[in-house]
Amino acid sequence: MKILVVGSGGREHALCWKLAQSAHNPEIFCAPGNAGTGQIGRNVHLAAEDIDGLLKFAQKESIDLTIVGPEDPLCAGIVDRFEAVGLKIFGPTAAAARIEGDKAYAKKLMRDAGVPTAEARIFEPTSVERAQRREAGRDDNDVKPEYETAYTMARTYVTSREEGVVIKAAGLAKGKGVFVHSDPADGLRTLEKIMVENELGAAGSTVVIEELLVGREVSLLALVDGSTIYILESAADHKRLGDEDTGPNTGGMGAYTPSENLTEAELEMIERDVFVPVIDAMRRNGITYRGVLYAGLMMTPGGPKVLEFNCRFGDPEAQPILMRLQSDLVDVILATIEGRLADVVLQWDQRNALCVVMASGGYPGAYEKGKTITGLEEASQVANTMVFHAGTRQLGGRIETNGGRVLGVTALGEGLQAARTSAYEAVRKIQFDGAQFRGDIGMRVSGR
Repeated sequence: MKILVVGSGGREHALCWKLAQSAHNPEIFCAPGNAGTGQIGRNVHLAAEDIDGLLKFAQKESIDLTIVGPEDPLCAGIVDRFEAVGLKIFGPTAAAARIEGDKAYAKKLMRDAGVPTAEARIFEPTSVERAQRREAGRDDNDVKPEYETAYTMARTYVTSREEGVVIKAAGLAKGKGVFVHSDPADGLRTLEKIMVENELGAAGSTVVIEELLVGREVSLLALVDGSTIYILESAADHKRLGDEDTGPNTGGMGAYTPSENLTEAELEMIERDVFVPVIDAMRRNGITYRGVLYAGLMMTPGGPKVLEFNCRFGDPEAQPILMRLQSDLVDVILATIEGRLADVVLQWDQRNALCVVMASGGYPGAYEKGKTITGLEEASQVANTMVFHAGTRQLGGRIETNGGRVLGVTALGEGLQAARTSAYEAVRKIQFDGAQFRGDIGMRVSGR
């Protein structure tokens, strides 16, 4: 069996690692992959967004199953393209992936479905303004305030707020499009950066401004086969760069599973009030959802509220979740694609798992690549620990940094504290110039 994994992050290394354990004994390809995936299968020099190239490769190599990791190719319609020529692929169609690719759409969908979420306002260019841009030979990557009523209205709204706000770029921003401001006045500079200075390109031409929710944050991922929803083990992510949730938002600096503060009653409530109605709402709109649906939630005093939906495995949540998964991942994915999830019962390692992300100096801003990484062999000797590669590449006999998030050091343990101890023991053995990581992943639960 030939399997193609699309992507190059820690999530994709974890997917390849778990797939390699399958009884199907698959031959694994990863495009473009990283130094870690290259140790499991064959890396293919094709970008995750190169849908034409990936399609040609899959046809030429007679790929039996393609698994898409990142959101960009999903939102660009890779599933639609592969399915149109009869190729088996895991992930939602472009119409279904819009739940992540367009936060304004997702917010409207949640309202229509009655899904609990933060109160919000959406500020987007009018059709007249878009026409003016086209007539002037400009596109959404060339935003200027004199054409943007949305910018003025957004400023007025933020100025009127007395409590904290969360400002979100509506488009895909690789985990860097959410800005949390406890003081609304600080949000004015954020609006200027993304709507005038165009720091996020087209992703920031429309913004969603939400109330700032308070509570504990959890991540729930579900497999969806069009009708059946199978909730995976819960997880908690750490989005902020620094300890004690300080600094800017990132793609994720660490995660652990299970989320020990989530009760069975809360899980049932989330499935009933979040996953079921949003899947039903899409179905009413003619959209069948197949793949992974990720809900980022805030457990508020008034109950769970959705912060965001993602259309794929979370990164870094995938790493500890897949460490605990004992079932054959190939069988699970095939059951999802073929509408057989109702017959699946997943088996899990009952231990906790925790992932610590090691990132390049400067991340999530500008950072340098090409820093030699040492200590990987020593770290791999720590019991019950895996070092998942993300932004890495192999040049000759050495492995060096090649991205913002470089490694996801993930460990299993009898209890969260044991998992933390092993993960950080391995982290301390790894070195590269400018390495940064949080020292408090899982501490808000473990109490240490």
